[in-house]
Amino acid sequence: MDGQRRSATFVTIPRGRSTGSTDDRGGTMTTQSRALRGVGPLVTAYAVVTVLLTTVVSWAQGLPLAAEITNRSQIVTGDPIWIDAWVRWDSNWYGGIAENGYFYHPGQQSPIAFFPSYPMAVRLVAELVGDVQVAGVLVTVLCGAASLVLFWRWLDGRVTSRARRLATASLMAYPYAFFIYGAMYSDALFLLCVLAAFTALEARHFALAGLIGAVATAGRPVGLALVAGLVVRTLEMLAQSTSGRDKVSFRELARALTTVRPRHTLVGLSVAGLLGWMAYLWFVFGNPVAFADAQSSPGWDQGAGPRTWFKVGFGGQMLHGPWDTKAILFAQFFVCLLAVLAIPQVFRRFGWGYLTYAVIVLGIPLVGSKDFLGCGRYVMMAFPVFAVLGALLDQQPRRWIRVAVPAVSAVALLVATFFYGLGVLIS
Repeated sequence: MDGQRRSATFVTIPRGRSTGSTDDRGGTMTTQSRALRGVGPLVTAYAVVTVLLTTVVSWAQGLPLAAEITNRSQIVTGDPIWIDAWVRWDSNWYGGIAENGYFYHPGQQSPIAFFPSYPMAVRLVAELVGDVQVAGVLVTVLCGAASLVLFWRWLDGRVTSRARRLATASLMAYPYAFFIYGAMYSDALFLLCVLAAFTALEARHFALAGLIGAVATAGRPVGLALVAGLVVRTLEMLAQSTSGRDKVSFRELARALTTVRPRHTLVGLSVAGLLGWMAYLWFVFGNPVAFADAQSSPGWDQGAGPRTWFKVGFGGQMLHGPWDTKAILFAQFFVCLLAVLAIPQVFRRFGWGYLTYAVIVLGIPLVGSKDFLGCGRYVMMAFPVFAVLGALLDQQPRRWIRVAVPAVSAVALLVATFFYGLGVLIS
């Protein structure tokens, strides 16, 4: 009964939502059953794409190069080629952490640059399967599938049915989405944690949202975006409950601070992952921000300062770099630009909380990257942007545009996966 009372006094049903709806046969579906409808075909589609991309990446690994490619990685693990092909670049760091733990050499590239959530998950799974690389790929695949299911569920009621399908297709076909289909990187786990935390928050499970968020902040520096997003979204829901309106002003958002109760503050647990990681670094290595020092070391060169903020490195590569580097960096700059342009629509359609999250999750890597390298895959974390894309495509009167955009993106995904298989540093 206590849960029912909270629901009655706290829940505001957003525009376009209802507690139940009628299915095609005239029966009534609950919000929960409607949100999960279509999950089976979605998981099947994910499995098909995973097999396809694994085939592409495995084929690419075995091909001889017709031309010299800058920054090529070939990590041979001894596993079957369909595992080996997914292990590239930072995968070696994650695998090393999962097997041997952390070390730190000040001023040099060190594994403490990589946050612990993903390698810890890989280590746990490796205990079951007996192989770190197999575990890394398996964690990515499972988290990737679960992320898409939660994204599909999150979209329910926020956009139309067709926009929901288009948004999900856009995320699945995003050119850098191969990082959630098998690449031994932390992106799929982080995206899953973000979506799970917001899902828990929307269900008013504040402590659960905070705990899941802690896994995210122990997984990426941009996890701070989730902390801010959860806090602002909590205030927004309180303001919606008070005003009885879906859209609230900034003043109403600020006034909601006076209605905060202890249970609402539990979303703040989400920062515990980052604080715990910093405490470990301080206790073991004597430097709570050793990860930042490692990231600025020679070879990575991701230190803070005007050269990074104003993208001097990016400009130099565009003017004087090799052709393949220019193409790789410009592609990431372009998708980042599109994501930034979608930010006003994120606010208009999804409100203050998701605006806060999207701005920060995009802003941290955009400010902190010297040349946009890596930003292509970081855009995936800004999942409301893909919801905006689906809604905009849904509004297109020309059907060929609704088909062409995901189709062109899917072709780019195949190409990017192919070059990843060759060992090219795509993102």
